[in-house]
Amino acid sequence: MECSCSVYETLKLIQSHDPCSKIYAAKEIRRLAKSSQHSRRRFYPAIEPLVDMLRSDCFEFNHSAILALLNLAVKDEINKIRIIEAGGLEPIIGFLKSENHSMQEHAAASLLTLSASSVNKPTISASGAIPLLVNILRYGSPQAKVDAVMALYNLSTLPDNLNLILQAEPVPSIVHLLKTCKKSSKLAEKCIALLETIVQFDEGRNALISEDGGVLAVVEVLESGSLHSREHAVSTLLIMCQIDRCKYREPILKEGVIPGLLELTVQGTSKSQPKAKTLLQLLRDSPYPRSEIQPDTLENIVCNIISQIDGEEQSGKAKQMLTEMVQVSMEQSLRHLQQRAMVCTPADMPNY
Repeated sequence: MECSCSVYETLKLIQSHDPCSKIYAAKEIRRLAKSSQHSRRRFYPAIEPLVDMLRSDCFEFNHSAILALLNLAVKDEINKIRIIEAGGLEPIIGFLKSENHSMQEHAAASLLTLSASSVNKPTISASGAIPLLVNILRYGSPQAKVDAVMALYNLSTLPDNLNLILQAEPVPSIVHLLKTCKKSSKLAEKCIALLETIVQFDEGRNALISEDGGVLAVVEVLESGSLHSREHAVSTLLIMCQIDRCKYREPILKEGVIPGLLELTVQGTSKSQPKAKTLLQLLRDSPYPRSEIQPDTLENIVCNIISQIDGEEQSGKAKQMLTEMVQVSMEQSLRHLQQRAMVCTPADMPNY
């Protein structure tokens, strides 16, 4: 009952004409909506007056309103859509251009949340948000960059948005983020997932190859990223090789990708293992199977690649990984035979 009264009183205050009351109400909405799905839904009528506060020239109005709307939108599809319908996108886009880093961060976080709704994606991309988000990747604060790349990833899942993203030339900034972030982080996962989509286009592949350390950044994620990140990384390199093996084989090999690929063939997920094996096949001197005299085993493919690798360190590491991979494979085969032997015990044998 007390909670209902609090919601009712707060809704009255947010619709009042007193500036102090409106700011207080916005802060209360932010607090109550932070951890309660029930409260988020009950504050639905507050969205329109909060959006009106975003249009004000008063910083306190803007600041308290955008934080309240952000909490109302989290994990609530209806509120996400309603904020856009109420006209909230235009002022939020304006805050992306703000010289105030705090408001810029809140705007990026808001677009990240709002872009999670498939209904909102076409409207957000049509608003001119994509170039501004890429600009945040270049010049924004660390937190704003994180939210911006995640918002771009959300928007990239709509095929019509991909050309807009490519036109904004995001690859240098994404590569820089990949170089500097922890490879097992959520940020790295979104960056590499976005690159996987981008390299399906000529402009994206050329941008990645042209960027100093671009391919290396992908290889490092393949080696040290989370399970999902490693899937995206091997897919990124595989897409490039499948589209133009002659052009991309050498740049990929040069960055020492073999040890990471070998590890994926044994310890990768059900998605990354076959992709790693296919990529190894494409990276060999000839992409076509050899004669029946020398079976086209994974070991033969890798040995063929190792023989062409320049540099003792890379070659030595690859050979060590190959030895370990073969050892693991033998151990797995032995365990499989032991399990079969245990199943077929004398007690289970038929009596003739």
